[in-house]
Amino acid sequence: MILTVCLNPCTDVTIEVDSLNVGKMNHVKNKTLSFTGAALNVAIGVARLKGKSHATGFMYNENGSLFEQALDREGVPSVFVWNKGRVRENYKFIDNKSMLTEVNDVGECISGNKQAELIELVATLSKSSNVMVISGSLPQGVESEYYQKLFSVAAPQTLKIADTEGPRLLAALQTDLDLVKPNRDELEHTLKTEFKTRDDLLKGCYALLDKGAKRVLLSLGKKGAIITDGTKNYFCKSINVAINSTVGAGDGMVAAAAMMLEQGASLEEILRAGVAAGTATVTTFGRISFTKEKYDEIYSNLTIEEI
Repeated sequence: MILTVCLNPCTDVTIEVDSLNVGKMNHVKNKTLSFTGAALNVAIGVARLKGKSHATGFMYNENGSLFEQALDREGVPSVFVWNKGRVRENYKFIDNKSMLTEVNDVGECISGNKQAELIELVATLSKSSNVMVISGSLPQGVESEYYQKLFSVAAPQTLKIADTEGPRLLAALQTDLDLVKPNRDELEHTLKTEFKTRDDLLKGCYALLDKGAKRVLLSLGKKGAIITDGTKNYFCKSINVAINSTVGAGDGMVAAAAMMLEQGASLEEILRAGVAAGTATVTTFGRISFTKEKYDEIYSNLTIEEI
């Protein structure tokens, strides 16, 4: 089973417009509402790939039941630490050039008692989990070191994956992570360095390995991805697809990579599956995951090269 820990859930309001004109009237072409959060997207992605996932994290009294219902529809069991207030709302505007503009809410503050409660819950759930994924941002009142605290209570046999950036990622790396999945911007932000070439990017990945990661899966967006364990390096170029939205693409990549890691797959297969799921996700508008059929179609057309 793959345990996903969502610390900052959100209601995503995805709005499609012809063009986003700031300061002027804009007309909505399409609008969708998703009950989401990075780690919840991962849990759903695993379920779409016919794997077993279990979602946990922080949730809120006023509208949290909608998230439980959304997970139930995907066949994902969940148990949360409940807090007062309501889940934050994020607005994503997508124009006819697939340009994404985001306006993110802040959300409620989490008390120290609730933080301690989730640590205990994660420690218990990890005992029956093969992989634990923590991804995304943190709510108010929760410091970056919380990533380290959660990973530190994982059961000894549980493989650990982090998808975050900056101080949160650096804190998580203190716990000997099995896989991290930054994108290029996140890698540069975390290491405070600009990378211009593929060799530079590999050096950035090696820096994360030196800080405690066993594998680095670096997303390059529509260009594909790189994976390395410090001994072998591989690149997978994505295939051309119609891009409807990049929302949740990284979460799809993590879902597929987590399943491959759980199965003891090679670096090449982790990379290929991750790129297939990430690419499949961008073909959908306003959804937080992909179809197994689209994933299989893309997976069969990808090739891996050693670099």
